Amino acid sequence: MTAPGPAAVPTPPAVAQIDAERLAAALRSANVPTLVPVLFQLTGDERWLGAPYAPTAGRGMDDNTRGGLDEDIQAEIRSATLVAVLQWAAGRAAAVPAPRGGRLVELASVAVGEHVPPEFEPMVADMLGLEADPDDQPIPGAERFDVVVIGAGVSGMTAAIRLRATGASVTVLEKNADVGGTWLENAYPGAGVDTPSYLYSLSFFDHDWSTHFGKRDEVQSYLREVADHFALRDLIRFGVEVEAADWDDATQRWTIVTSAGDRLEANAVVSAVGQLNRPKIPDLSGLEDFHGRIFHSAQWPADLDVTGKRVAIVGTGASAMQIVPAIVDKVQHLTVFQRSPQWIAPNDDYFRAVGDDVHHLMATVPFYREWYRVRLAWTFNDKVHPSLQVDPDWPEPTRSVNAINDGHRRFFTRYLLDQLEGRPDLQEQALPDYPPFGKRMLLDNGWFAALRQPQVELVTSAVAALEPGGVRAGSGEFSEADIVVLCTGFEARRFLYPMHIRGRSGRTLEEQWGPEDATAYLGITVPDFPNLFLLLGPNTALGHGGSIITITEFQVDYVVSLVRQMLEHGVGSLECPAPLAVQYNERVDRAHASMLWTHPGMSNWYRNSAGRVVSTLPWRIVDYRAMTRDPELATFLTRPAVSERARSGVL
Repeated sequence: MTAPGPAAVPTPPAVAQIDAERLAAALRSANVPTLVPVLFQLTGDERWLGAPYAPTAGRGMDDNTRGGLDEDIQAEIRSATLVAVLQWAAGRAAAVPAPRGGRLVELASVAVGEHVPPEFEPMVADMLGLEADPDDQPIPGAERFDVVVIGAGVSGMTAAIRLRATGASVTVLEKNADVGGTWLENAYPGAGVDTPSYLYSLSFFDHDWSTHFGKRDEVQSYLREVADHFALRDLIRFGVEVEAADWDDATQRWTIVTSAGDRLEANAVVSAVGQLNRPKIPDLSGLEDFHGRIFHSAQWPADLDVTGKRVAIVGTGASAMQIVPAIVDKVQHLTVFQRSPQWIAPNDDYFRAVGDDVHHLMATVPFYREWYRVRLAWTFNDKVHPSLQVDPDWPEPTRSVNAINDGHRRFFTRYLLDQLEGRPDLQEQALPDYPPFGKRMLLDNGWFAALRQPQVELVTSAVAALEPGGVRAGSGEFSEADIVVLCTGFEARRFLYPMHIRGRSGRTLEEQWGPEDATAYLGITVPDFPNLFLLLGPNTALGHGGSIITITEFQVDYVVSLVRQMLEHGVGSLECPAPLAVQYNERVDRAHASMLWTHPGMSNWYRNSAGRVVSTLPWRIVDYRAMTRDPELATFLTRPAVSERARSGVL
């Protein structure tokens, strides 16, 4: 990730800039487990790393603000932190400014209250700004290397920022009228992240989030801030949709054709269109006959007022789970059509505000923001990954896949039964019959409370047809509706759809992949398609947790490193060898074969119609970081750059 390097050890402000009374007040809102490694780095005092000060592990996915410590111990930690920060501000250097190796692993383990394996050390160091900076110096002559980035969402903007730093000429093509991608498009009520805000943000661009889980408007505002801060709008052509791209091996260039009929040429193309950008509209009879308003959740009309209306929600995935609690108190009646129930995890922080005290800590206490993010990453990234591995000797394969996973099932079941107490009908309807995490785990944002409302009806049947006055379920049940919202997901398995990308041999990606069986080496490069780089490509979506922005930064670093090497060594075309891609994707398939997402007890958008997992990452995030770190040019098929004179001759 592009976090600050070792030179960015916090610099003490002038003493007058720290108000001791203000800081003491802010520390009362501090996450105590985050203060413990901060306190050690500032003082070097070993006693903070053991009993009685070492925090215990948190419950589930909560913030564990008190760390399981007694009030007097918490007060002692806060008081000692106040003294240490004031001393640091007065000029006393941090005792351990850059812990590495075993010491860093120890600090991370203390911070999260459980054992952190040694292989996490480089990633923790990266998050703390202790890894070396990526090379962002421009390369002489790079301005003649043209890169087209398709999409101005999170990944497209990140790529544009880093590629521009090489000196290359960067153009971003965005089909919408503004930046933001999925966050611009998905403006439905209740839209927001299910990853903590301080993790769902770029490592190199901070923001004072107002809630622990950012809502859509703030996330979109943040992305606009990114565009403005890095002056990206000068690079972006808005309202331009890419229809096709063709590679010319003789000139070593791509020709990109847009919906407006424009033709651009580029040495390299970076696809940053993501996986969740094309709404999936079910083929239902009667769609044209319905007399009310019908639309996909990603196309929520800005002028829509649901007050007093009869609303039908088709689907119970992530978007439905956010929409229902947001509108339940406004509607006359709400019918939810559930094809398959979802596992839902409790989280006390979902709506909790992040106050000015926390913002003050982030800005004032050295190392605090970084350690807070490390703790979030541990809880939400890879912690659950072992529970997704199928134990072939597990005696209950239909309900769970191993002992840990079965423990999750018992916990989530107890929570569901408690939330729906007194409603045995809903308890039966809402309880999944497949293992937890078989679909992406959702956080309870008031879903169960909404289902209990008298104006809400849960129909456990898929929709069969639309009729002029409402919706007909497959069970035959009819529900009157004024508004139908299709929470039916996206064309997630049709990568780069509907663009036509033609490679070196003349074949298109569609012909090479088929309709929904995309593969790519590390999800980034594809044989026969030189100088084409995919961000958030096949098998890189996160099913086990974590922030997709983390994966984006890993991939962008990988792509930028390859582009730099191409420029430095005069390489004109770079292509993934077919055997390498085949070998990698065989590993992906073997890994998935022993994981939960191939479980026959449920369907999900991760698998194609043949049962192959094409969307999700089988590896831990820490493993994928290692795989994408420091790519070597020798791994790829390369050809020297065609000279301008030779290229002109060809043309």
